[in-house]
Amino acid sequence: MDIEKRIQELSDRLRYLQDIFGEKENANVKLLESKLSDFKAKEHQLDVHQQVRQLTSLEDLFSFLEKKLERELTPMDRVRIVRHPQRICLKDILENVYDNYTEIGGQDEYSIDPSMLIARAYITRRVGKKVYQQPVMVIGQEKGHGEEFRNGGSVKPWGNEKALQYMRVAETENIPIHSYIFTPGSYPVEDYPGAAQQIAKNLYAMAGLRVPILSVISEGGSGGAEAIGLADRRLMLSHGYYSVISPEGAAAIEGRLRHGQRAEPELIERCAKQLKITAFDNKKMGYIDDIIEEPPLGARSDHYDFFKKLRQEIVQATDEVVLPARGMSVFRAMALRRRRNSEIYVRWTLNAKGRDRLVWKRFKKFRHLAQNAYTDKRSIIKRGYDYVWDWSWALYAFVRYDVLGKHQRRLTHLAEDVEAEARVLFDRFGHRLVKWYQRTLEKLPWRTSQGEAEQQLTELSDWKSEQEKESPWTYVSPQAQSDKAVSCPRERSHGCLDQWAPDLFGDWAGVCSYCGYHFPMEDAWYLYNVFDRGSIHEFNHEIESINPLGFPGLDVKLDKTKEKTGHNSGCMTFEARIEGLQVVVALLMGRFRGGSVGAAEGEKFIRAAERARKKHVPFIAYSHGTAGIRIQEGTNGVIQMPRCTMAVRRYLEAGGLYLVLYDTNSYAGPIASFLGCAPYQFAIHSANIGFAGPGVIKETTGVDIPSDYHQAHNALSRGHIQGIWDRRETRNNMHRALLTMGGRNLYYR
Repeated sequence: MDIEKRIQELSDRLRYLQDIFGEKENANVKLLESKLSDFKAKEHQLDVHQQVRQLTSLEDLFSFLEKKLERELTPMDRVRIVRHPQRICLKDILENVYDNYTEIGGQDEYSIDPSMLIARAYITRRVGKKVYQQPVMVIGQEKGHGEEFRNGGSVKPWGNEKALQYMRVAETENIPIHSYIFTPGSYPVEDYPGAAQQIAKNLYAMAGLRVPILSVISEGGSGGAEAIGLADRRLMLSHGYYSVISPEGAAAIEGRLRHGQRAEPELIERCAKQLKITAFDNKKMGYIDDIIEEPPLGARSDHYDFFKKLRQEIVQATDEVVLPARGMSVFRAMALRRRRNSEIYVRWTLNAKGRDRLVWKRFKKFRHLAQNAYTDKRSIIKRGYDYVWDWSWALYAFVRYDVLGKHQRRLTHLAEDVEAEARVLFDRFGHRLVKWYQRTLEKLPWRTSQGEAEQQLTELSDWKSEQEKESPWTYVSPQAQSDKAVSCPRERSHGCLDQWAPDLFGDWAGVCSYCGYHFPMEDAWYLYNVFDRGSIHEFNHEIESINPLGFPGLDVKLDKTKEKTGHNSGCMTFEARIEGLQVVVALLMGRFRGGSVGAAEGEKFIRAAERARKKHVPFIAYSHGTAGIRIQEGTNGVIQMPRCTMAVRRYLEAGGLYLVLYDTNSYAGPIASFLGCAPYQFAIHSANIGFAGPGVIKETTGVDIPSDYHQAHNALSRGHIQGIWDRRETRNNMHRALLTMGGRNLYYR
């Protein structure tokens, strides 16, 4: 019976190898298949001792060749290992790593979202003769072992919302959060609360959670990973991957495949290698802190020694997060650094000052990421000038707003109170004096019957002649130069007549005069018609997008785009004024590589938010189209989601006003992070907003969505945005928003 069990185990190991390497001709797998078949064929001809001896030899051969295959693994092989049903899942970790737990969500297909599992767990630590029970909140995607209702770990918006709810519970209870990432990406639906909007909320909240956060990455797919992945310390399993997109998705984009076409295996393998998605690649780039070694060819549920190692690594990492935030921990921190898995007790709760230090260290950690993934072409003199300028503004802002501003506000409040008291006194006794004065004036002989005000009301106004009539717009679209008639896309449903291009794209600003349909307009139209004339001053133009991963062909594409657009990246940052009010603006330009965001764009966005914070002015993010994160930059791009979100949070907590305006097509990572977390979001009528485009939704879910699924009115009905603006009223609406919304520390408040 023992022999039959060992044969079955070898058969399972062989089937696992065939799943990982089956599509490729691998001599080692073929050899094992042949040896096992030969043994099964002559098994009944051998006595028990011969069976045991040959079976032991065969097991040794399996172990030897598995270690050899481990050294030959390609990035795509690791992806197949991570996706295999035998791969460890979150329930395996709860059962074998933690000493006790109670599952809160994700128990079955009828729970809030079975793809998101949440548990309150305990880790028991024995130090000397004492035993400590340390509680944690465990949150992660649950793929299960082939359980279809888990949706492959692809979490729906309400699952991420549930995770955020219990992150806040952990913050209230002052216990650490352990998040486990097992997802190919989030489920791309916009049903409330919306995939993009909910991920943005999670990122914004995690940036400021005042408890230790530890993440362990097995399969980290883009926004789905970031929804629970913003952590003080991030570990990664040695066979895991962390990427902006799946290798198949990258191959589909690189191969320009149409609906229904499949990429060649060679192209998928090449993309997996070029994206640098493995644990070792991400460790080298600095996006994870440590790698947890797995058994050869990946950890499975019966690898109990691995669970012991994982437990030690998790405890060690949590200690390393907590100790720097605490006081009086110098010697324990040194001991932890010198010898791994040492039995040193660290209390995982923090006091108020420790929590503040923890959040500040988290911000600094992410702020310094991706510094080698863009180019700053400023000269040494310009860098020195900008450095002095930044410190000068910081000093001025501190004196003007933090020191003098407090006393100014106190004096202003005192003056308001005195004025209010005087008004009450005047209302009580002064009205009699006013009436006496009015009666006296009426009796004077030189008083005329018609004053100046009455005269102005009875005179005709002085109208300008038709020759003096000016265009309502400072900038007119080049489309207005076409001498042709333009048909409205709604002509069949709304009965719109053809319109002359010079009128449509000139005086009417690209808005159909019959139904109000908004034709696309250039970003220059907004630059020169929304902001005061001559007030735009660009900064950080020298920060330039590069090809940090050496992705084939990207250098040439970037050079052509830079030459065509005159910009070095897809984000333009500038200062401007609207009706005299100074603002800082970050503009995502769809004409630069689809408005995709990489390291350069993220860095410029962060610096713009920091500039607005120092100068105490509103910060406006204008998305004139963004296709998401630039996939050719891999993790260098996807890390901009938490980085930029943390900069936005710091600006908002300083009392600023952050306002987002969408136009054309705005999708994916930026919407699911630093744009979607804004408290005030608006859209032009021509905007489409969502987490994933129609083609991606069809490919990933098999669902055909309505043609208007991403249009602005649906985003408004889902609560993603707070209003829809007519293009012609953008300037007036923006000015009104600046005067009425948020920003307690703005200079004009």
